Amino acid sequence: MGNLGPWEILIIAGVIILLFGARKMPEMARSLGRSARILKAETKGMREDESKESPAIDAAAAPTVSGKDDEVAKLRAQLADAEDRATAAELQTQVPKVAPPIEQTQANKNAR
Repeated sequence: MGNLGPWEILIIAGVIILLFGARKMPEMARSLGRSARILKAETKGMREDESKESPAIDAAAAPTVSGKDDEVAKLRAQLADAEDRATAAELQTQVPKVAPPIEQTQANKNAR
């Protein structure tokens, strides 16, 4: 059941091309690649956060007044790191503008 021969793969590819159109296939592949990269970066970030948090949990077992200040500083640093990662992921997912808005084009024509 899991063995796909060349004819089955060709039939599946043909159906996909018929459903989505040949023009959209490269765009869909790029979008899938971007999503995979973002997912990979986020999982890597989560693993790093878990490894950083493990010692912090042991230190929290015996809190002191100065320890609370250290914990607050650590949490602020983690928050800043998370915000930086979110901003980077957002920038990666933004689609560049292909053409300026019509209003801007009209303004440029009127300025000449």
